[in-house]
Amino acid sequence: MKAYVLRSFGSPDQLVLTDVERPVPRDDEVLVRVRATSVQPYDWHFMRGEPYLARVMGGGVGLRRPRIAVLGADVAGEVEAAGKDVTLFRPGDEVYAMSLGGGFGEYVCLRQGEVAPKPAGLSFEQAAAVPMAANTALIALRDEGRLQPGQKVLVNGASGGVGTFAVQLAKALGAHVTGVCSGRNADLVRSLGADDVIDHTKEDFAASGRRFDLLLDVAGGRRVADCRRVLTRQGTYVLVGGPAGRWVQPAGHMFAALASGPFVPQRIVRADVVRCGSNRANLLMLTGLIERGAVTPVIDRTFPFGELPAAVRYQEEGHAPGKVVVTGSR
Repeated sequence: MKAYVLRSFGSPDQLVLTDVERPVPRDDEVLVRVRATSVQPYDWHFMRGEPYLARVMGGGVGLRRPRIAVLGADVAGEVEAAGKDVTLFRPGDEVYAMSLGGGFGEYVCLRQGEVAPKPAGLSFEQAAAVPMAANTALIALRDEGRLQPGQKVLVNGASGGVGTFAVQLAKALGAHVTGVCSGRNADLVRSLGADDVIDHTKEDFAASGRRFDLLLDVAGGRRVADCRRVLTRQGTYVLVGGPAGRWVQPAGHMFAALASGPFVPQRIVRADVVRCGSNRANLLMLTGLIERGAVTPVIDRTFPFGELPAAVRYQEEGHAPGKVVVTGSR
């Protein structure tokens, strides 16, 4: 099969399309023909091997060379074959999943417990925009943020991949939502259900005088003290992302925020979708929300499989509203 293989850390040019052995599913796995995938900061960090701190902290990045040769955490496609112990799927089923890698190839093997039926009415491209970003937003709001109906939520970075899902999910969970984004994306964020929008190019959300029960910080880049200022005394600050850097960031931003947690009245927590053990359950919940129209994936651009490095390069610029999707090879 064809796959983009990452043999050394570096730019998207290090993603080389080559022939590799098609994987064979184990007894509890399905072989999925990848019809679409998406690119995201997760892939960027593994491709660049940055921040350098991540190379010595574990987590699968690798010290001198990448540990994951074929990136691509989001998968949408069709079951090609199933192991003898698989009971949930059969060849021909349309599915989607979040994996630690494999989406940048024509085929990937996934444990049946990681896979969910593709939401009815979504194309493969739309479905590929969902798994990691929507899962992250759900974990941040429901699990780490402990969001309750009627609470006020501020989403900093509301127009990005995670942010667009966070706005919709917070509304679906009964919250009053304010989104922070640039003025050019304000209409998009409002269309997703945000009750208010703050244009960060014109207004400093930390100096607005407003108070929120939950701050979901996708964009990062602000001091912990600034973020705490917009929270109620019992509020919760959930970190999802942070400013990218070569040596320490965004890890340094997160460590600094979490370290202050024991000394302040607000809860300060981090949402980590990679260490979540309930991705299938979350995908099933997301499927229900999608099928009833409460959540819709936002796609900025779609690239063909042959231009996957260009898609990664475009996403790396950090200005895409919503998700950047890559169609599977034909």
